[in-house]
Amino acid sequence: MTRTMPSAYILGAALFFAQPALAQDGTAVADTPGPVDTAPQQGPPDSVFDDTWINIGVGVALSPSYTGSDDYVISPLPVVQGSVAGVDISPRPAGLALDFIKDPEDGIGFDFGPSIRLRNDRADQIEDETVKLTGELDRAIEAGVSLGVSLPKLLNPFDSLSLSTDVKWDIAGAHGGMVIDPSITYFTPVNRGTIVSLSLGTEYVSDDFAEYYFTVTPAQSAATGGILPTYTAEGGFTKVSATTLVGIDLDGNALNGGLGLVLIGGYSRLLGDAADTPFTSVVGSKDQFFVGTGIAYTF
Repeated sequence: MTRTMPSAYILGAALFFAQPALAQDGTAVADTPGPVDTAPQQGPPDSVFDDTWINIGVGVALSPSYTGSDDYVISPLPVVQGSVAGVDISPRPAGLALDFIKDPEDGIGFDFGPSIRLRNDRADQIEDETVKLTGELDRAIEAGVSLGVSLPKLLNPFDSLSLSTDVKWDIAGAHGGMVIDPSITYFTPVNRGTIVSLSLGTEYVSDDFAEYYFTVTPAQSAATGGILPTYTAEGGFTKVSATTLVGIDLDGNALNGGLGLVLIGGYSRLLGDAADTPFTSVVGSKDQFFVGTGIAYTF
């Protein structure tokens, strides 16, 4: 994982994605941890999420300098998300996705819309001196479609299980391939101002993608003095990952917007040619970790 985070879990993503569901229900989440109070109220609580809303966040993450690296770098993580004129905006690693399908107030919801991201893998911040000798790669711009389904109210009135997949193609002519990112996410409020989220995901890439990022050409091998042997990579599954997030609203009430903090940690295990490439097996590691923190404001 290269200075990025799984889709839907950057900074305040899970925290502020959950809150429209809270705003639509006529019950209130308890102010302190414990059983959810399901007693009916006089109506839905007032919420910044009732109509158009925007969440802007910024944070920092410590993560591998490239996919397969055992060197870690600190990088900024800007985030923009919200809902404008019925179109939801969701963050992606170095990108975003739009959802044109309005979710019902109760029942299963569906997501569909375009998705785009910038991929910087080995384009800069290469820390390993041997890998530097192979040269920097071009930045890829991946664009495609995002699909998803959300199942609300599984264990309490405010939790949700979401399944989503982004399918994207490089339109900038860097790797020129395809990437599929399926994931499953469960999140639940702990109280009115705190949520926790757990996500499991994987990644599938085409031959063009794998060749660009994981192949070691004879010229690259020679540039490293043979430290990195030649290697030909093919497409397939590149990793499995798990991510945990905690979101905290600073005034204890997520429904009124304002400032929120996010803590996030994740682990990925590289698979297939992403694990076997000399960029990983000789000078890197199959085990990829990241931690991040950020602050976001919703209005």
